[in-house]
Amino acid sequence: MNNNNRRPLKVRSLALFQQLARNLSQTSITPNQISLFSVVFAAGAAVCLSLIAHKGSMLWFLAAALFIQLRLVCNLLDGMVAVEGGKSTQSGELFNDIPDRIADPLILVSAGYATQLAWGVELGWAAGLLAVLTAYIRTLAVSIGAPTDFRGPMAKQQRMAVLTLACLLSLLEPLVWDQHWILFYSLILIVLGALWTAIRRAQAAYHYLEAR
Repeated sequence: MNNNNRRPLKVRSLALFQQLARNLSQTSITPNQISLFSVVFAAGAAVCLSLIAHKGSMLWFLAAALFIQLRLVCNLLDGMVAVEGGKSTQSGELFNDIPDRIADPLILVSAGYATQLAWGVELGWAAGLLAVLTAYIRTLAVSIGAPTDFRGPMAKQQRMAVLTLACLLSLLEPLVWDQHWILFYSLILIVLGALWTAIRRAQAAYHYLEAR
């Protein structure tokens, strides 16, 4: 994995994750396997959100939030094991990107169904498609000579942070009302933010390429 193509993350410098990465680097686990496991956690979040859609326990929101964060931990550790652990492979970029394109829609679309509100499903699908679009613009721009662009305001980490917070706040929602409005409005925020992110990345790539 090229260092220039790595998402800038402050948590990468935390001692806890550096130790985890060192421990994983000393095992037979590969960065590509860690990347694939992120999809497993994303599927776990999707299952939890689907259970909420079928009138399951509100505690599924807590489990969904946990799975979302575990997915992000995998996204963090795969790069650290590859780069800092010296276990990068020629196919690493494929495993770094493709699982994310599966994980994002899995979680976001399931969140749309979990709202159980009119237009909730449509919002979930829109959020999932826009998540893929933001990444597509980034990778397309790099392929034609523009620098890697992880700008937001609704990049992957921000999308998952909003959804995690929405899941946690939803645990308290029955005290106020009996519908999942927090999740609904969080998806509106993600859709609008992801759309603006896609536009900003496309504009930045355009201006860079035209100025060469």
